[in-house]
Amino acid sequence: MILFTMIGSFWLEVVLKIGVLRRFKRVVLSILPVSFFFLIWDAYAIEKGHWFFDEKQMIGVVGPFDIPLEEFLFFIVVPLAAIMTIEAVRTVKKHWPVGDE
Repeated sequence: MILFTMIGSFWLEVVLKIGVLRRFKRVVLSILPVSFFFLIWDAYAIEKGHWFFDEKQMIGVVGPFDIPLEEFLFFIVVPLAAIMTIEAVRTVKKHWPVGDE
């Protein structure tokens, strides 16, 4: 599913030249704090038994705190796809205010 998310959004970088990946520092500062919070939340929920991952649906690579690779990628790829989508809309509809003008 992460691959479909990437395919659905990353083409915007090339076709519309939105420049999200060129602003690497801005992307990292936008995604990492929130991802960090949710990964801590995941770790807590896993430890307490409130949350689990079906091993049959994982590739098998598990990172710190028993969080699978797919979850780490989810918290990076999905926000990145959202940023790319909003930047693509801003590129196509230049008059559309977003709030950081």
